[in-house]
Amino acid sequence: MLPDRVWSDDFSSDDFDSRITIPILISLSFHRPEPSVIETINESIYDHPKYYDLVFGADCAAEVKFIEGCGEQWMNRKPKRLLEPACGTGRLLYLLAKKGYEVDGLDLNPKAVAFCNDRFRRHGLRESAFVADMSDFTMSRKCDLAFNTINSFRHLCSERAARDHLQCLGKVIRPGGLYLLGVHLTPTAVNPSESESWSARRGHLSINTHMWTVDRNTRTRIERFGIRFDVHRPTGSFRIEDELVLRSYKAKQMDRLIASSECWETIATYDFGYDLTDPIDVDSTTEDVIYVLKRKK
Repeated sequence: MLPDRVWSDDFSSDDFDSRITIPILISLSFHRPEPSVIETINESIYDHPKYYDLVFGADCAAEVKFIEGCGEQWMNRKPKRLLEPACGTGRLLYLLAKKGYEVDGLDLNPKAVAFCNDRFRRHGLRESAFVADMSDFTMSRKCDLAFNTINSFRHLCSERAARDHLQCLGKVIRPGGLYLLGVHLTPTAVNPSESESWSARRGHLSINTHMWTVDRNTRTRIERFGIRFDVHRPTGSFRIEDELVLRSYKAKQMDRLIASSECWETIATYDFGYDLTDPIDVDSTTEDVIYVLKRKK
């Protein structure tokens, strides 16, 4: 179970960069008691970008530092143009754009893309997110570095779609450029994690999130996970409940996929601690991995 992620003061989405980069961790005692009856909405969590942005926003500072550090450590020149496939609400794109990078993002969900571009527009930045399938897209200009850090890649539920994704990026990222790909692997030597819970608060809005395994089909490599946001506001509480369908990967399956793309090579691996001084060796017990992939010349 993860510690709660809490922001101590009230702020609007316009103050996103100055607050969200310094999460305050406290104990699980933050969880307020759930009401005995709570209104439940069975909808995609991706159709609620305001809440999604809060729930998955705690590690932004560490992720941005990691992305910049990989560019410095593993590339022969500082990256200028960055791309995020499956960008969602653009939490990372926004912070990187504020640092002066040229950024682009794509996502399949129009509501997430609109949320992302609205934030860019409010801050006088180019509206650089667009709706597209991350396994079938093109861009007119090359990018230096791409990143997909929170497991969104696994939404591609076939080997062909996953390989097409890597090959699409191979056409967009210049030779010598990087793709930072975060994946939850299925360990073979230990039991995989079955549930995860955490909380986040922004001003008077708080959200308790719980994610749990519904089914793992080892033959088809399709896994189903339940996820719920329990949203608490001064005016009342409600629950958003959804099911995520993801493709599973063992370490060797991931290695074969990367090799089959014929355009990427793995040059380093890290865990979700985002510590560039502490690379990991992926083995049969590993679950959380960020693959640093280099575009072959």
